[in-house]
Amino acid sequence: MNANEDSVRFAVLGPVRAWRGGQEVDVGSPQQRAVLAVLLLRRGRPVTLGELLDAVWGEEPPTAAVSVVRTYVSRLRKGLEPGRGAADAPRTIVSVGDGYLLRIPEGALDLGVFEQRVAEARKLRAGGDPSAAADLLHAALGGWQGAALAGVPGPLAESEGSRLNEQRLTALEMRLDVDVELGRHGEVIAELVALTGKYPLREQLCRLLMLALYRSGRQAEALAAYRGTRATLVAELGIEPGAPLKDLHDRILAADASLSADVSPDAGLPGPSRPPEPGPSAKPAPPVVAHTALPAQLPADLPTFAGREAELDRIRALLPEAGEAPASVVIAAIGGMGGMGKTTLAVHWAHEMADRFPDGQLYVNLRGFDPTGVVVAPDDAIRTFLDALGVPPMRIPASLDAQAALYRSMLAQRRVLVLLDNARDTEQVRPLLPGSPGCLVIVTSRNQLTGLVAAEGAHPLTLDQLTPAEAYDLLARRLGTGRPAAEPRAVDEIVTRCARLPLALSIVAAHAAAYPDFPLSAIVDELRESHGSLDAFAGGDDITTDVRAVFSWSYKALSGPAARLFRLLSLHSGPDISAPAAAALAGLAPREARGLLVELTRAHLLTEHFPGRYTLHDLLRVYAAERVHAEETAQERDLAVQRLLSWYLHTADAAYAYITPRRRPIPLDPLPALCRRREFTTHDEALGWCETERGNLVSAVHQAADSGHPGIAWRLPAVLWGFFYLRSHMHDWLDTAGVGLAAARATHDREGEAQGLADLAAALRSSGRLDETIDHLRQAMAAYRDLGDHHGRGSAVSNLGDAYLQTGQLAMGVEYTRRGLAIERVIGSAWGEGIALSNLGDAYQRLGRFDEAVDSLDQALAVLRVNGNRWVEGITLDILGTVHRRLGRYDTAVEYHLQALRTHRDIGNRWGEGHTLSNLGDVRLDAREPQAARDSWLQALAIFVEFDHPDAEKVRARLGRLEDGTPGARAQEAAEPGRTA
Repeated sequence: MNANEDSVRFAVLGPVRAWRGGQEVDVGSPQQRAVLAVLLLRRGRPVTLGELLDAVWGEEPPTAAVSVVRTYVSRLRKGLEPGRGAADAPRTIVSVGDGYLLRIPEGALDLGVFEQRVAEARKLRAGGDPSAAADLLHAALGGWQGAALAGVPGPLAESEGSRLNEQRLTALEMRLDVDVELGRHGEVIAELVALTGKYPLREQLCRLLMLALYRSGRQAEALAAYRGTRATLVAELGIEPGAPLKDLHDRILAADASLSADVSPDAGLPGPSRPPEPGPSAKPAPPVVAHTALPAQLPADLPTFAGREAELDRIRALLPEAGEAPASVVIAAIGGMGGMGKTTLAVHWAHEMADRFPDGQLYVNLRGFDPTGVVVAPDDAIRTFLDALGVPPMRIPASLDAQAALYRSMLAQRRVLVLLDNARDTEQVRPLLPGSPGCLVIVTSRNQLTGLVAAEGAHPLTLDQLTPAEAYDLLARRLGTGRPAAEPRAVDEIVTRCARLPLALSIVAAHAAAYPDFPLSAIVDELRESHGSLDAFAGGDDITTDVRAVFSWSYKALSGPAARLFRLLSLHSGPDISAPAAAALAGLAPREARGLLVELTRAHLLTEHFPGRYTLHDLLRVYAAERVHAEETAQERDLAVQRLLSWYLHTADAAYAYITPRRRPIPLDPLPALCRRREFTTHDEALGWCETERGNLVSAVHQAADSGHPGIAWRLPAVLWGFFYLRSHMHDWLDTAGVGLAAARATHDREGEAQGLADLAAALRSSGRLDETIDHLRQAMAAYRDLGDHHGRGSAVSNLGDAYLQTGQLAMGVEYTRRGLAIERVIGSAWGEGIALSNLGDAYQRLGRFDEAVDSLDQALAVLRVNGNRWVEGITLDILGTVHRRLGRYDTAVEYHLQALRTHRDIGNRWGEGHTLSNLGDVRLDAREPQAARDSWLQALAIFVEFDHPDAEKVRARLGRLEDGTPGARAQEAAEPGRTA
């Protein structure tokens, strides 16, 4: 198309519009647009007056209809040809007989461009070029700005609009089909869910949704989609699904391998190479993308790995040759006593096989024989895996069975390697097994796992000591070939005294490497002097007597401070420990602690599995626990635990100040002497630390409750609530808040009980369990009243008002919010006052009392900004946008929503961002900007789908109504996310 000032172009795929050059032409009233639509749809063929009358008014045109039509045509001519003289003949709309003909330049009508692109896409697809076809289909559908002929009255508009909308839907089905064919199944799921909700009787959409879900590892949801469509067909039409849909259902149940995607799911969306689109409309938003993560969790392979060739040959034979996928789930169960090198062998083989499992590698240490007794429960392990696979925390169900089903669905039709290290028994392992062919599972355990072999078809491999040659090779790889060759007898005795046990040999090799000038015979003399036994291995193994000798010998070679840190590390219950936490545990300066950690790592008594983060092998933890009980008094052990737990609490409190600045502080006992908390400089740094330490923080709450530190047990969840909320760690939030509350109650700590009730109520509220929220807040109110804590009582009352507001009990919500506001003002709590004012403004806007709403919200903003409460500031700005939208002040509403978005994004409040985008879409639609509304709603839907938020359904409904051009009544505004005083 030309872009000069005389060119014209038209749109009927949405509202009927026209442009001349770069300027839009006013095409008049709805009836005048109907006349233009009739002329456009004839595609350069004449339309008689009678046909125009029938098209616009049907069988009962008004008396002056002919005159009115001629007037409409005259006005259209002036708009389309403003420079035409009175004596000049019309060039665009010309008279033909008793009717008219509209001359449309080629490519000037969006409908023609759409049809041409769809036809070309069909040819490209049939010719074997689906990628180019997808580009054209995306471009073709991008030209639609709503329902065809939207807002145009008359019989012709109604019939032609239905026909054109059906064409669009058919093209959309083809585009989605091609996208799924190209492996973009994860990217179209949200769009397909919205479409199947809008068109529940279209079996092709259901078929595509089922296939996309299945290829994304969501088998259970694919089957649920079929059940939903079948129920609708039976209820509304009395028929069963057609053969294609039934066949797909049966093939999914059978895990038909032919359903796997043929094209990599990494194929991108059509990019800027799409053909230009007619009209000056904005580009449509991309489809909602549901990413599936590609985990790579294997620990590092040991560069000096030696021996085990016979064992490697046995387990290599478990997989098909030539890189083919296994026809079933392959399970290798590697057993043997502690220190035999099970993990080292498993990790080495896993790295060797990793490229045969391109969909990722999962790893978890199940801590089955951890001396602290902290065994990883199957549901905790599954949550770790689901998180690594990209499942949002809110999508993870509560029960173990449901979690296992989701986990198996995520692995369906994928080739993933799963390493389950240090398993205790079969029951711990079974829920972690994939359910579909193509995966490899490697399990290590000190137990034989006979149940896994018998019931699951696992292939057992029991490790024994290294052969003498393999033991020699291990030493040579660590020390070089020169020293072992020079002292063969010393090497033989080292091998004998280490019982050919890989862990013991590695420790001896590390010590010998640290002293390269020492003869190996001197090492042998030291081993002879420290000969002993390790009781933890009692049970008939004839090699155990030398294990403690090796540990003891390496331990005695440590400096005094390093030996003390080593034994204290056994008191830490978390999965790993950082250098600052280790410093707190030992009461040392961080710099001194780092030097000691290096000493322990070099002695192979500690593993630095990630820069600055350390773990103890479970056998060494046993030995360290023996030494700490033998060499430290009970008082010193308790002081070390107190230092560590206090460090976690105070550092979490330092992060709390950045995540929820200026919120009422939680009273803490002073940090113990010789203990320095970590400080932060930014919000993101504080959030990042909490995420990295999450497992340790959860363990710390439990350890505090179990070790006689209940004050830490309830205070730690109190300072972590903002982190748990922003990152949607609902399970951890509910767990720690519940443990903290129980610890406070067990010791009759009424202050802790009140705080625990408030924290658990906040977690329940964010989980949508509003009845339980109300119950806990009522208990918290009573506890704070007993304590005479007016601040706490004011917060509980205000939060109770918010809870009632979210349940739709507006009168109760207003009553309790006003009570809370009065209390906050009496006690001078500006923080609580700002939140209460925001809640009250929201209640007023829901009741339609807009002047009172604006007044309360303006007051709230002033108070919130003075106190730096950006969290509730963002929510308040969003509510103000809703108020102004309902008052018809769309420009003002948009500005408030954009301010709210910036605030939410600054603090990482993704839930708030989703709600504001949803509300912004409402404003855009009311302002007659349907494409902008769609864009905002799709962005909101992406966030709600990510968190499995129930408001996703509301947004899908809005998108569905937008598709047919009749948005109708909007769903009631969504509950605002997380305002707690």
